[in-house]
Amino acid sequence: MAWFEEAEIGKTVALGSHTFTEADIIRFAKKYDPQPFHTDPEAAKDTHFGGLVAAGWHIAAIWMKLMVATRRNAPAEESTPAPDGRAAPRGGPSPGFLDLKWLKPVRAGDTITYRTTATEKVDLKSRPYQGIIRSLNEGFNQNGELVFSFIGQGLVERREPFQPDAS
Repeated sequence: MAWFEEAEIGKTVALGSHTFTEADIIRFAKKYDPQPFHTDPEAAKDTHFGGLVAAGWHIAAIWMKLMVATRRNAPAEESTPAPDGRAAPRGGPSPGFLDLKWLKPVRAGDTITYRTTATEKVDLKSRPYQGIIRSLNEGFNQNGELVFSFIGQGLVERREPFQPDAS
């Protein structure tokens, strides 16, 4: 992650892939989303899904795991310190997300490939040393079908404080 000013709108980063297994789907769901179509393959046959499917939060949790790994494994970017000596940021917390969608069921054996694309930079008058980077986050199954998406928001440090126009 670089400074807010250096973030490139339109830049896409591949986060990696994950194959969902029946055992993992059931284990996650028993802990966090114990609905029968996530926990019981036999009972799931009689639901609108017609079989076992991964919990949406499981799909989202894998995205988070891959996002954190991508940030940790990224080479340090060549970025000069801020004028006040602060080092370049490593990425910040999120004030929340927008427009979360689980578009298609994810079943045991499906491999989901995740990516993130920076879409917008938001200046913050209330936090002049930070801005928000919004990103479109997506997961595609092995057939290239979009199964998961949301708009993420991350607070990112600015090299120079935001100064709104006086007009």
